[in-house]
Amino acid sequence: MASQTSKGRVLLAYSGGLDTSCILAWLIEEGYEVYAFMADVGQEEDFEAARAKALKVGAKKFFLEDLKREFVTELIYPAVQANCIYEGVYLLGTSLARPVIARGMIAVADKEGCDFVSHGCTGKGNDQVRFELAFYGLKPSIKVIAPWRIPAFYNRFAGRSHLLAYAEEKQIPVQQTAAKPWSTDENLFHISYEAGILEDPNTTPPDDMWKLTTSPQKAPDAPEQLSIEFQAGLPVKVDAGGKTHTDAVDIFLTLNALARKHGIGRLDIVENRFIGVKSRGCYESPAATILRVAHMDIEGLTLDRNVRALRDQFITVHLSNILYNGYFFSPEREFVTSAIPASQRTVNGTVRLQLYKGNVTVEGRYSDEGLYDEKESSMDELGGFEPTDTSGFIQIESIRIKKWGQANVRKGQAGVEPKDVYGTRT
Repeated sequence: MASQTSKGRVLLAYSGGLDTSCILAWLIEEGYEVYAFMADVGQEEDFEAARAKALKVGAKKFFLEDLKREFVTELIYPAVQANCIYEGVYLLGTSLARPVIARGMIAVADKEGCDFVSHGCTGKGNDQVRFELAFYGLKPSIKVIAPWRIPAFYNRFAGRSHLLAYAEEKQIPVQQTAAKPWSTDENLFHISYEAGILEDPNTTPPDDMWKLTTSPQKAPDAPEQLSIEFQAGLPVKVDAGGKTHTDAVDIFLTLNALARKHGIGRLDIVENRFIGVKSRGCYESPAATILRVAHMDIEGLTLDRNVRALRDQFITVHLSNILYNGYFFSPEREFVTSAIPASQRTVNGTVRLQLYKGNVTVEGRYSDEGLYDEKESSMDELGGFEPTDTSGFIQIESIRIKKWGQANVRKGQAGVEPKDVYGTRT
């Protein structure tokens, strides 16, 4: 446990940036014993430099946990199976990483006897909710210190210039002294950009902002082919460039490299944050974009119509919101994800794709277990399907339509010019 003279031991989610470095120093100044925690979730980071910086600022210990594999297998892949997407556009890259980071933190906090956990999330964003709900779901008794919601902190550090001045006072090394034009958050799945100049939703992101992907205009002029094999809705093999990849992390890294090369995965949106404000965000989700296209396509060949409809209407929508809003460690998440394996049992097969200048195009797909029957669908042969059977089908389906039409005739509305939904004639 912490020494008798301290307020307690704190495990801080540390990024190595200006904000969390200043928070680390401030917590020490406030009388806490601080340990720093970093999660390797696939971000491009100099972890040793971050370790040295945290210890130099005053952290008693530094912990780095490699969480890439569980990030892919326990968070990313179920989201792919469920075709998760928020508000029809956002693939949830930031949201997906938070549960594994929070779980890693709580494990270290337990092992090291920490009284508190802390983070550098702002008081207006989604991540404060995601982290803290995860902390409480994992360890209900844990106490959380959220500096950006503490008046003594946010009144003292009202802007970036105040943080920079504090960093200079505490001899905290920073990479730059000018205001950042945006903030970022990166992991294996994606990178996000927000704040700064991006707060004007009509400001076009500068070309040098995009870190992961080649500009589609500068991407190779020759397309590139690959294939992805799915088993139970999970990608199990990628064939590309004459090489085969079967390991889960390797598959994702390979797809990331291919997508980045061809400028795939950029997004610029205004979204609705959980707390009720709108936010402009730019994202790069390279491998995720390829996987979404491929998975949705193989489902067309292998997934029952009604199962797909139920999954789309319920699991996809609700799991996407659960992930975005930070309710991963909750009874509703357990309930919803329990249905994913049943929905994906038949999703087995291979999709052939072409990557070209920001686009992912399906070139073909095949499955030994597909529900598609070429003879049944063919216009050139009967294939066991009697066209006369359709007459009865249409007759049954037309019963309510005829009744509706008869009611309109009685009301004198039959035969009038069509109107749009507002009653205006077209």
